[in-house]
This record gives sequence, structure tokens and C-alpha cells, in this order.
Amino acid sequence: MRRNNTQSIGEVLKEYIKAMKLSSGLQNARITSSWEEVVGKTVARYTSKLYIKDHKLFVHLSSSVVKNELLMIRGEILKRLNDIAGEEVINEIILC
Repeated sequence: MRRNNTQSIGEVLKEYIKAMKLSSGLQNARITSSWEEVVGKTVARYTSKLYIKDHKLFVHLSSSVVKNELLMIRGEILKRLNDIAGEEVINEIILC
């Protein structure tokens, strides 16, 4: 006998993540793990620390030259990272 209230595994997982309030943590992890994909291997090599706090992405860099380059394209990086997350997770990128 088939039940009428069947759901796909994907739908069940989405509901569970929403109910457990895990979505923001998963989005933060998705953004930090995609940093190298967005900025490239060369820039990622100079990134020493990367974390999100209060909708701000903090990026610690070991090269002032790379920092200046990223300052010029900060808006594009912000847009690409939020696109990967699927919604606006970060509002600002702070380069340290």
C-alpha cells in the first residue's frame, strides 16, 4: 500500500536542517571551503585565516600586494561567494 505523504530524501534533509537551525553554519562552511575556487590557488596560498562572524568574512593575508589586489575586486568576490551560498550570507569582506 502506498502512502500519500511520501517525501524525497532531499526534502526531508532540508526540513531537518531548517528545524535544527543548521543552515547558517552549513552556508558558512560552504563559503569558506569555496574560497580557493573563487580567488584562485595563488591568492589562496597567501590566505592564512578565513572565518565568518556577524555576516562579515574576515580574511587574513600574508602578502600586502595580494591584499591590495583583493581590495580592488572585493565586491565581485562578495557577489560570487553569496551566489555559491544561494543567498546573501556575507555583507562585507574584511581584509587583514
